[in-house]
Parts: sequence; structure tokens; C-alpha cells
Amino acid sequence: MSDVLDKLAVILEARKAAAEDSSYVASLHAKGLNKILEKVGEEATETILAAKDAEVSGDCTDVVYETADLWFHSLVMLSHLGETHEAVLQELARRFDMSGLEEKASRQNN
Repeated sequence: MSDVLDKLAVILEARKAAAEDSSYVASLHAKGLNKILEKVGEEATETILAAKDAEVSGDCTDVVYETADLWFHSLVMLSHLGETHEAVLQELARRFDMSGLEEKASRQNN
């Protein structure tokens, strides 16, 4: 499935340079980082609410949908900052041989 991320990265990068009125992503880039961060925060909140609803209902349809929105806007943020999804995947891979407690402790030392 990483090919989905690769394809999306190509599209996001192309949209960075596109005219503001040509796409949603281009309009976000034109509005700047604060607008992109606002969208990330909005999608994070919607994901949390959907997860709480899913726990009660047993239906995860909305939480999957909202998580996709959250990931999408996070990828727009990374693109805006000149970073890629590969950097995030590399960081996750680096953590495989480390317990969560070790990883958290290593961040406190930095």
C-alpha cells in the first residue's frame, strides 16, 4: 500500500506549484502553514469524535474516513514543509526494535 502514499506524494508535490484556484491542495498551500495546521487540528478532532462513536456503535466506518482525512492533511503539511511520507515511515521503522518506553525516554534526553 505504500504505492498509494508514493502516488499521493507526487500529486501533492505537483499541487504545491499549481494555481490557487486549480485545486483544494493548491489553495491550502497558498493560504500557508497556519491554514494547513488548522485543517490537521480539525481532522484530528473529527477522528477522535468518530473513534468515540465507533466504540459505542461498533461501526468503524466514520473513524476510517476521518483517519484518511487526518492522514491526508498531515501529508499536505509535510509537503508544505518540504518533507515526505518516507521520513515518517523511516522513523516508524527505526522504532521497531525499541520499546515504546525506551523511545519516549530517548526523546526526553534530546
